[in-house]
Order: sequence, then C-alpha cells, then structure tokens
Amino acid sequence: MTTCAPLFTKRVWQHVQVLRVGAILSPGKRPITAALRVMGLAHVKSCHQFHRVLNRAVWSSLEGSHLRWLLWVRLLAPPAPLVLGLDDTLERRRGAKIQAKGMDRDPVRSSHRHLVKASGWRWLRLMLLVPIPWAQRVWALPFLTVLAPAERYHQERGQRHKKLTDGARPRRLLVRRWAPERSLVLVTDRSFAVIPVWWRLSRLAPPLCRLTR
Repeated sequence: MTTCAPLFTKRVWQHVQVLRVGAILSPGKRPITAALRVMGLAHVKSCHQFHRVLNRAVWSSLEGSHLRWLLWVRLLAPPAPLVLGLDDTLERRRGAKIQAKGMDRDPVRSSHRHLVKASGWRWLRLMLLVPIPWAQRVWALPFLTVLAPAERYHQERGQRHKKLTDGARPRRLLVRRWAPERSLVLVTDRSFAVIPVWWRLSRLAPPLCRLTR
C-alpha cells in the first residue's frame, strides 16, 4: 500500500488507507459507506472527509496506474515478453445525473444471432496478463482504465468523437514508454483488429506485437 503514498498528501493518505482496507474486507458492492461500516466507522461524524478522497482531493490516477504497473511487473511478471490484454466492458448505469453514458451491446445477454443493448458507461481497460503460481492460471490485472463516452455525448457538447480503436492507441503508446526495454505482446478481440492502427504500432522502436482474431 505504501507504493501509492506519494500520490496523496499526508492527511488524505490516512483516509485512503482506511478506504482501501475497507474495500478489501467489504463483501458484494463496495461503496464508501460499506468500507466505513466494515472498519467500525459507521457512526463517525467526519465521514464526508472520506467522500472527498474521490470527489475533491487532487491526485493523479494516471500516476497511480504507472505505480501499479511498475509494482506488478517487478513482483509478478516473468522475464519473458510482457503480455497485455485490451478489452472494453459495459457498466450499467441509469439516472439523470449519469453523464457520458450510451447504448452499447450487452456482452452477457447478446449472442451471434440476438443483439441486446444496454445503457451505461463503456470502459476501456488495459490489463497485464501474468501467471499466478498458487492459482495455477493466468490472471488479467487491470492497471489502466479509461472512459469511452458515446458519440452522442460528444456531439451534444460540440467535441470531436474518438472511436474505441482511436482511444485505445494512446494507451498502448503510453505503456510502450513505461517499458521501453521490454518486449510487449498485446492480445485483443476482433473489434480492435484495425489495420491502420496496428501498422502505426508496428513501427514503434521496439515494435509492439499483437495477437487478434
């Protein structure tokens, strides 16, 4: 946990430690109230200070992703080429205050012949695939997650919309800068099989290898 300490001030870091331990111990959904309840702080009067960690405190989530990447590579990654996974996921959300949501394909209820759409946030996740000895399988550890808003969200605000494949390219280049001396292999599904994007990645030094359908 001390790896992330440089991201926060001393006062905020005290609240972060409570929230992290509470999130680990909380079963099911893990809101801040559940984390405080399992830590025995259900009746604390200064509970608003824990909410401010996520809505007011100034800290860099990108720098946190970088620290998490360095920690996992040092502790879990084998000396072989690093294998990364890239995929998108849909978080079902409703409500008037939920912004940047859109209608996307429901990966759980949809099939090849039947298409079901769901409303929510679309997240793009970059994961480190490492073998876990005691689990006897490969785990996907997400270290970089970004929001991929719908096209209508950008049109209503007069902003330029980026496709999912265009938004994934800067994240791949970012990891290339984080590990310039390591060989990288990126595994994706066929939705990311775009020839112009892969051609740019193949011209990096060293190049980024990809596996996709």
